[in-house]
Amino acid sequence: MTIKTVGVVGAGTMGSGIAQVAAQSGYSVKLVEAVPSQLDRGQKTIERNLNRNLEKRRIIEVDRAATIGRISASSDYSTLSRADIVVEAITEVFDAKASVMRQLDEICAPQAIFASNTSSISITRLAAVTKRPDRFIGMHFFNPVPVMQLVEVIRGLSTSEDTTKAVVALASSMGKTPVEVQDYPGFVSNRLLVPMLNEAAYALMEGVASAESIDTVMKLGMNHPMGPLQLADMIGLDVCLNVMKVLHEGLGDDKYRPCPLLVKMVAAGRLGVKSGKGFYDYESK
Repeated sequence: MTIKTVGVVGAGTMGSGIAQVAAQSGYSVKLVEAVPSQLDRGQKTIERNLNRNLEKRRIIEVDRAATIGRISASSDYSTLSRADIVVEAITEVFDAKASVMRQLDEICAPQAIFASNTSSISITRLAAVTKRPDRFIGMHFFNPVPVMQLVEVIRGLSTSEDTTKAVVALASSMGKTPVEVQDYPGFVSNRLLVPMLNEAAYALMEGVASAESIDTVMKLGMNHPMGPLQLADMIGLDVCLNVMKVLHEGLGDDKYRPCPLLVKMVAAGRLGVKSGKGFYDYESK
């Protein structure tokens, strides 16, 4: 199928990034966010990113204006009725995603593809709440979306070959590198990454070293651009915890058990950069 209009549900960090990249790639974009303040914030984020690119001469004014002109924002799901593909990018909670998918299933054209930007939740399970499991797929972008090149394309049990080809082509046209993976807890990226972040939390909890020392070892010793605890703060400790729970429950192996310190910090509202405090204090900086 030919994709001309891309719908994006969720105007947070990931959703606004996906909308920006799709619009920059020439697609008409329908950005939908149920919370008006979040919708406004997402639009401002896109404009700020484009203005920064203009200042750094990565784009010219005509490109900036054209990109903004291709994005229409709304709090009304009905604006997605003519979208060729809808990418869901809301909170990493199954019930919330399933609720959105059920609503979209009644609104969108029968031939429209549904893609979830989930980082760990089963694509097969999400697809099962819709009437189009063959046109349901995972499209896992990475943060920050305009910068990161990888997109994990996750096939559910019923995802058709045509759907996979269309989404792989879409990701490529956005300048991304699509990698096809199968539907297992955490897929590839988070099955490998999140246990490392969790183990770093265990090392901190057990007093092996300070947060700064743990991160320095991984940056200087393993040549990582960012330490695991700093990265967890940037991702959001609540997101990390949700992924750990999916891995633990889905694979049934105690090596994926969330670190008690991580659980405690999330319960206390210390979620990382977005809350001002996580493994590091961002309020005093």
